[in-house]
Amino acid sequence: MARRCELTAKGPQTGHKVSHSNIKTKRRFLPNLCNVTFISDTLGRNVRLRVSTNALKSVDHRGGLDAFLLKAKGTELSPRALELKRAIEKKKAAGAEAKAG
Repeated sequence: MARRCELTAKGPQTGHKVSHSNIKTKRRFLPNLCNVTFISDTLGRNVRLRVSTNALKSVDHRGGLDAFLLKAKGTELSPRALELKRAIEKKKAAGAEAKAG
């Protein structure tokens, strides 16, 4: 499984581990990922995603999963999250047509 956040595309970075004697060896900085169940108000169902803890704070700050996905760029999202975004946009558009018509 890829170590990449499905919402923010945050992935591993490389750097140096520096010892006391200043010897530098390569190491990886992995993102803090956790499996989370989000509730989509528009779709009316739960969604399980593997996201970073930073993304959790961002989702909460923007007012939920639906608001986060609608505002996010498609290039940053994983294929699963992009599919969710399209489903939410489609459902919102159908709801707006039903209210207008």
